[in-house]
This record gives sequence, C-alpha cells and structure tokens, in this order.
Amino acid sequence: MQADYVIVGAGSAGCVLATRLTEDANTSVILIEAGGKDHNPLIHVPAGFFKMLDHDELTWKYRSEPDPGTNGRAIVYTRGRVVGGSSSINGLVYIRGQPEDYDHWAQLGNRGWSWDDCLPLFRAAEHWEGQENEVRGKDGPLHTSNMDRSQICAAVVESGKQLGLAYQDDVNGITHGSADTIGWCQQTRNGRWRASAARTYLARALSRPNLQLITNAMVYRVIFDGKRAVGVEFARGRAMQRATAGREVILSAGAIGSPHILQLSGVGDAEHLSEIGVPVVHALQGVGRNMQDHFQSRVSYPVAGLPTANEKARGIPLAMEVLRWMVTGKGILTYSPSLVAASVKVLESSATSDMQITFAPGSFKDGQIGELEETPGLSAGAWQMRPLSRGYVKAKSNRPEDMPLINPRYLSDETDRMALLGGLRFARRMFEAPALKPYVLAESLPGRDVRTDDELLDYARRYGGTCYHASCTCMMGQHPLAVVDDQLRVHGMEGLRVIDASIMPAVTSNNTNAPTIMIAEKGAIMIKAAARKRLAA
Repeated sequence: MQADYVIVGAGSAGCVLATRLTEDANTSVILIEAGGKDHNPLIHVPAGFFKMLDHDELTWKYRSEPDPGTNGRAIVYTRGRVVGGSSSINGLVYIRGQPEDYDHWAQLGNRGWSWDDCLPLFRAAEHWEGQENEVRGKDGPLHTSNMDRSQICAAVVESGKQLGLAYQDDVNGITHGSADTIGWCQQTRNGRWRASAARTYLARALSRPNLQLITNAMVYRVIFDGKRAVGVEFARGRAMQRATAGREVILSAGAIGSPHILQLSGVGDAEHLSEIGVPVVHALQGVGRNMQDHFQSRVSYPVAGLPTANEKARGIPLAMEVLRWMVTGKGILTYSPSLVAASVKVLESSATSDMQITFAPGSFKDGQIGELEETPGLSAGAWQMRPLSRGYVKAKSNRPEDMPLINPRYLSDETDRMALLGGLRFARRMFEAPALKPYVLAESLPGRDVRTDDELLDYARRYGGTCYHASCTCMMGQHPLAVVDDQLRVHGMEGLRVIDASIMPAVTSNNTNAPTIMIAEKGAIMIKAAARKRLAA
C-alpha cells in the first residue's frame, strides 16, 4: 500500500494531521493505529476514564521503572491504545498552559513557536461553547466546554479567593504575567459525550477516499533508503505488511511510542542501539532523553454537610446520576478528575505560578485517582508546573513487542522536591480557609501527624504518581539532545517528522492534550507549505 504520507498513531496528533492533510483531495494519507476502533461505551461517557486507567484493550499497559522518586514502585503509566489515543481515555481536561510556556520554546531558538504564534492555532482548533473572542475560537472541530459545577468545589473556589487567589473566569484566558489564580477547569466535551480527537477531527475525514485508516496494526520500524524515510513496516495479526510514503513518514505515536519506534528503526543513541542489537541508521543521542512529566501527590479530607461524588457513585444514587446524565447531560458522569484548578507560586525563584493544585469533588483510596472511597470526601492534587527532573524512554530490546523502559525520574531534582512541599502545604491552607472549614473533618491523607519536610516527601514518594503528561522525549531545537528542528523534521534525516507531545522542548505548565492538538495543527501547516514548495521547485 502506498500514500503521500504515512502517519503512525491515530491519537490526538495523528487524528488532527490525517484530517488536515486530506482536506486536499489530491493528497493521500495512510493512518496506522495499534489499537482498535473507539466502540467501547466507556470512551464516550466522560466519567468512564475511571474505568480505563489500566484497561486491557484500550491502553498499552505500560509501567514505569521502579525508582527512588516513587519509593521503588513501578507505577501504572497509562497511554491510549485505540483510535483517538489518549484523547479517548483521558480525563478530558482542556487547559492550554501559560503564555510564557510557548515564549520559552521560542526563546530556545524555535522560530514560530511563541505564544503569539501558537494562539491562532488554538483558536482554529476549538469549537468553544461560549462566546468567540480574541483567545477563544468557534469554528474548529474540537468541542470545548465549561465544567458542570459541584457545591463542594464552589466552596473550594471561595476558599482560594479568601487566600488571595484571583478568580479566573476563563482558565484559558490567562495572559502574560498573570497573578496566582483559581478557576473552573474546562473539558473536551460535546454535551453529554466526550469530544475525543477521533470523534471531532477524524470523524470529518473518515469518508474521504484519500484517507485509509488501518487499525490493530503495530508498527515495527521505519523503513529507510539511506537517510530518507520511505515507509513503515507493521504487523497486523500474524501478517507483516509495509506502507510506503511518497513524501513523508510522520511519527505521532506519543511521547512513549515515537522515541521507541525511532530506536527500533536505528535512530537514536548509538551506544544504546548497539546494546539492544539494532543497527545504527542515524546516531541521534537525544532520542528518548529529556523526558518530562508532572508528578502529583494528593491530600484528602472527609466531608460533612455537602454532597460529594463518593456517595453518588454507587447504588441508588448512582442510578439517579445515570438518569440525570441521560436527561440533562449533567452530573457526576460528566466529571473530570479535576473540577477546579488553582495556580500558585510557592518558590521565590519562579517568575510565574509554579504549582497547580487541582480539586476533585471526591476522595480516592490511597490518594490515587481511580477507586473512590465509600464515605464523602474531597481531595486536592498538587503538582509542579515546570519540573526540572529529567527521565528517559529506552527500548528494552530489539523486539517491538517488548515494552520500553519508562522512567520520568520524579523528584530527582531538589527544586521539584521543594516545590511539591510548598504545593502540599498550600493545599492544606485551602482546606483551612473559612469557606471550606465548616465542611471538612480531620485530614485523612496524609494525616495531621505528617508534618515535616521528610515526612511529606516520604508520603509523596509512596503514594504520588503521574498526571499522564509524558512529553519532551523527541525535543525540538538545536540543542545537542534535540531530535527535531522547529519544522518538526528529524535532524539529519529526510522525509521524517515527529509531531506529537514528544517534541515539546519543555513541558507546558498545565495539561498536555490541548497543546498536543495545537502542535499537530501547526505541523499540518508546515507539511502543506513544504508540499507547495516542492511543487513550485
């Protein structure tokens, strides 16, 4: 099979690219996805993400390496393996990040990646349920919505305001130099249903004759002619097949999958490739390096006097919530893992807010998102927005079926540890504020007896975990560890780009799905411009 472009991965980025590139009827695309179609009903009910955190069919079942930052635990490292990728299984939170994030990318030498460059692409991507303005768009495919608001989280907002946080009516309306803020999260949701990249972008393109979607197909490697990518080899069932690219191969397999495929293809650190028995096609030492993620630790409190998700998530109350969702499209079945987000500065050295403290209208067993406690509760998760700890993704062997080694090396940097301590303490202050204090009882996690720095860090290492924001493993730039240039072309190669969250030179301050979709929008424009230039030559 052959097409102008072969895209590996039908996740957030791949869906955007396939849709935008096939807008030109003369451009053909093959989109290859390791998972199946997004038919599972858990995908489409927003709160279904609770049941998909380690799903046997819809995720890759990854685990991080045991590490001192997680007290020697190998934690679940969820990534979507289904059409729509992680946008089909994530918590739906849509927050773009601080404008300074993108200005920083540009300051690192990446032309065209400042906030002023990226904002039009965010606007072009979204179909915002509110009014269109200078920062919000109405004409894009991606439905974005306000959160359904709970009483207990409304009290959280008031507690933040009482501590001096500025209320942000639109968390995606943050401007340069914004003060510490609190506001309601937003979602990729269309009415009662999840708005994944598959159901928003790709749905527009699937009927086009110039797009071929191949599912349940695991890409083994990129095929090269010298230094030029000419296609990919993939397994579908027991059969090995090839897809040939007349113009470019595009890796959009995510911050884990894209570096892993490059390494299996012979592009990466020469010493590592030699160790796993992969012939070197092109030595590029940064492949899989510079990994960044947000590490979260939670505090929890029992609640009395206001309803929470805990008691509504079982028995007759749950049946009533299902009915409410079916009739009104509201209630706990539309909830994300976070309803409210506070952005606060806890380090004197930070120029802008450096900790995100997110609030769920419930509490989770062992302080980890997943199974709710039986009794009413409220919890907050604190995570550093711009971590300095750096990890890696490394192929374990030359067998594509073997999971790669994944290690974000959480809390390996002293600054990250200090920031987390400040965030946990600020979260505790919010529970003590007048608006919340009447409704919360004695702290259940980590508990009032956990007070010192060492005690709090020990708790975080034992119970903290990923925010699912893996990024930066194929970083953009001219740095010695950079993998792609500012056009997202792999350094030293031809006909090969990486377009997904792995190209971030530094992780954005907030959630990563919105930036990933923006990256793909920008990547599609770059690819189209290159094609026009070729035709004109």
